[in-house]
Amino acid sequence: MKQLSGLDNVFLQAESARTPMHITAVMIYDRSTAPPGTLSFDGVFSHFETNLKKSPIFRRKLLRTPFGADKPYWIEDKDFDLKSHVFHEALPKPGNWQQLCSLIANLHGQALNLKRPLWEAHVVGGLNNIEGVPDGSFAIILKVHHAAIDGVSAAEIINALHSFRQDETPDNSDDDWQPERVPGAMDLMWRSYMNGFMRSTELAETLGKFIPAVRQANKRSDKKTEFAQKFKTRFNRRVSGHLVSDALRMEFEQVREIKNHVQGTTINDVVVSIVGGGLRRYLVAKDELPEESMVAGAPINTRDIAGTESTGNSISMMRIPLRTDIADPLERLNAVRSGAIKSKTYAKAIGVRSMTDIANSLSPGWLALGLRAVTAEGLSERIPTPLHTMVSNVPGPPVDLYLRGSRLHDILGFGPLVDQAGLFHAVTSIGGSMAISFTCCRNMLPDPAFYRQCLQDSFEELRAAV
Repeated sequence: MKQLSGLDNVFLQAESARTPMHITAVMIYDRSTAPPGTLSFDGVFSHFETNLKKSPIFRRKLLRTPFGADKPYWIEDKDFDLKSHVFHEALPKPGNWQQLCSLIANLHGQALNLKRPLWEAHVVGGLNNIEGVPDGSFAIILKVHHAAIDGVSAAEIINALHSFRQDETPDNSDDDWQPERVPGAMDLMWRSYMNGFMRSTELAETLGKFIPAVRQANKRSDKKTEFAQKFKTRFNRRVSGHLVSDALRMEFEQVREIKNHVQGTTINDVVVSIVGGGLRRYLVAKDELPEESMVAGAPINTRDIAGTESTGNSISMMRIPLRTDIADPLERLNAVRSGAIKSKTYAKAIGVRSMTDIANSLSPGWLALGLRAVTAEGLSERIPTPLHTMVSNVPGPPVDLYLRGSRLHDILGFGPLVDQAGLFHAVTSIGGSMAISFTCCRNMLPDPAFYRQCLQDSFEELRAAV
C-alpha cells in the first residue's frame, strides 16, 4: 500500500464530470508487419494480460481515507478484472481521420471509473482511409489517470507494452502479484492524524523557502514575473466537458532543420513557435488577437533531479511566452527561444521541486474545498488565469516498437482540460515523425480542422523562412 503524493492528489481532486483528469495516448499500428492471421482483439487482450506484471499501475486502485482526512492510498485490487479495462471498438466506413478524431474526443471526454484501477484501453479497428496510415491498421486508445502518471511515466508504460523486435514472443515469466488486505478505518484515521501533524510544520518550512526564492528570482530577472495574466482569450473560460481533438503530423527532420537554422534553438522552441503562430492565425481570423503575447504552461520533468520512482507525478511547471504578438515567424522563434531561456532560469531559481513540495504540504481537506470553490459556477470566470494554454512535449522512442509483430506507426497524446485552460497541446514523436495533438472544449474551438490548418500554415511559414 502506497500513499499518493500531494501532486497526485491535486489531479485527483481536480476531477469532475466536466474535467476528467486522465492522459490519453493514441497508438496506431501497421498490421501488415505481423504474420497474417496472428493479430486480433483476443491477441491484443492476451498481450495486456501477459504484461500486467510490468507496471503496478495496472492492478492497483484508490483507497480513500475516512472523511477525506488524508490523501488516498494505492492498494492492489483483489477484484481486478481485465475485461473491465480492455474494450473493442471499430470505426464505421470509410474509417477516415475525422471519424478517428471524433472517437478520440468522445473517449477522452469520458471519466474513468474511480472505483477500479485508473486506466482503460480501447482497441480500434477499421482504420482504412487515413492518409499516411496503411490500410487495415488498428489503434489502441490508452487512458490513464493523471493521479497515477505524468508524461514521462506514461512513456515508460508504453515502452513496457512493446518490444524492440518484430518477432517478439509472449512474456510467460512468473507473475508474483498478490492482492492486499484493506486496512481498517481506525488504522487509516491514525495514519491521517500522524501525517497531518507532520504537514503542519512542513508547510511553514516550504513557504519559508519558496517566498524568499521568488523574491530573489524577481530581483535577478529583467522585470518582475507576473503569475496571473492581465487578459483572457476564448480558451480561458469554464469548460463544457464536450471535446474536440485533432493533430498536426510533421516530419521530424523538417523540424530539426528549423532548429539547426537558429543557433541555440531547441526542438521545443520550434514547437512552441509553431503553436504561437497557429494561435495567432486562428485568433486573427476570429478578430480576437490580443495585443500582448499569450503564455503557455510547459511541464518540466523533475524525476531525474529528484531521483523519484517512475510512477506518479514528478513535474514542475514553466511558463513560456508564445509570442503571438509577433507576425514574422523567424522573429517569433528567436523571441520564443529568449523567453524560454529566461523561464528556465526563473524556474531553476525558485526551485524545480517547489510545486511538488507545496502540494505535499497542503491539507488534503482544505485542498479539496479550495478546488471546489475555484471551479464553482461563476467564480472561475473572475479568477485571473496563470496561462492561456498548455504545451507538453513528451519525446517518444527513437527506434521502432512492435506489439505482437505490428509496428507502432504513430503515437498521439491528449491531456486533461481544466476551467480557464480549455486548450491542451501534446507533442509526441516516434521514428521520423512528430505530432502536435490538441484537445479543446468544443464551445471554445468549434472548428478543430481549421485550427489544425492554422498550425500547418504556421509550420510551413516557418519552414519557408529558414
